[in-house]
Amino acid sequence: MSSSESEPPAQPADALPAVAPQLRALRRRASLTLEVAARDAGLSPAHLSRLETGQRQPSLPMLLSLARIYGTTVSELLGEAAAGRDSVVRAADMDSTSAGGWTYWPAGAPGRGMQALRVHVPHGSQGDIVRVHPGEEWLYVLRGRLRLRLGDTLHRLAPGDSAHFDSLTPHRIAASDPDGVELLFVHTLLQSPTAALCLGPIHGDAT
Repeated sequence: MSSSESEPPAQPADALPAVAPQLRALRRRASLTLEVAARDAGLSPAHLSRLETGQRQPSLPMLLSLARIYGTTVSELLGEAAAGRDSVVRAADMDSTSAGGWTYWPAGAPGRGMQALRVHVPHGSQGDIVRVHPGEEWLYVLRGRLRLRLGDTLHRLAPGDSAHFDSLTPHRIAASDPDGVELLFVHTLLQSPTAALCLGPIHGDAT
């Protein structure tokens, strides 16, 4: 399968200071070569190498894909200090991180079988990448309107609407409103280096 590799604009070197060494360390911990990890993330080895050396900064969708491949969380990819596995996460402790225009706040404890995030998705699509991977996803629209494509079906979600789907269903999301959309997002963390995470661009009224 092919995949889109449009690179996000370069960001300041200190935008995500710990991500480059963490990407390399976690890939090696997962016993994956650069070529295999890049293939499963829908990237070229050269692109992933640039991410690991800090020459490029990944978007949040890229981080989510790599986290799934490496069996970890976005927070660990970013080198954030792991908090205790408390059952309650306080709003004051939810520090935001931005990547590729997306902003997220960890909404769950690390080291669990699921990752919970509050995510702000900017207006427009996440590119031509259609994501496919093992596991399940659940999202809930807090603010704004969302376009969610599941397979061949386009769903339009408003605040209060939610979706729960098998992640092996090709899916893509986009914000309909100029101010973007804010979501609660939960996905299972399943390391699956052999799974194809991305398909190529699809045309028509896609998100």
